[in-house]
Amino acid sequence: MSDTLWGAVNVVIFNTIVFLITMSHLRAVLSDPGVVPLPSASMDFSDLHSSQPPKNTTADGWTVCMKCETYRPPRAHHCRICQRCVRRMDHHCPWINNCVGEYNQKFFIQFLFYVGLASLHAITLVIITWILDPGVKQDVKYTKLVHSIILVIESVIFGLFVMAIGCDQYVAFSAGHPVTWLCPIQFSSPPRGSGSQSYAV
Repeated sequence: MSDTLWGAVNVVIFNTIVFLITMSHLRAVLSDPGVVPLPSASMDFSDLHSSQPPKNTTADGWTVCMKCETYRPPRAHHCRICQRCVRRMDHHCPWINNCVGEYNQKFFIQFLFYVGLASLHAITLVIITWILDPGVKQDVKYTKLVHSIILVIESVIFGLFVMAIGCDQYVAFSAGHPVTWLCPIQFSSPPRGSGSQSYAV
């Protein structure tokens, strides 16, 4: 394969992956994750606050968010960063500065996949480059070696990181739970009324 043809093929592959990463990231960032709308009028939950113990679950699985002061569907959770309840909230991701929920989880998983693909492409590119062009000058070979090591280390770190997150996403999605369910941290917080509650974050 000539250098010109290999370069053209690599440019097409690389730019395609970058385009897919950018599009999936933008869609994950800009999409509504499934924010539960607030009621147009304030609702009175004083009977729930005064009950012993406090009740916040209805017969059909809907719960009451004491912070949003509204009803929310099953498996919706309150995000302490967004200050809103999100349908099937998975977690709040700093990579996208948004919650991962029912409506944008698909784009988030696509983003993870394409980042992993970019890492694999970079490692493959380094290997092929050394195989196709092993005979270079000593000074050029040293510089090439340093660049290759840095690129491989960075690609492995990103690749393993997104692979771990992707596996968590798959396991949690298969179990029908958010990723936060895999490692719950229990802490007590006094609700409006008496007693304490445990929350998983």
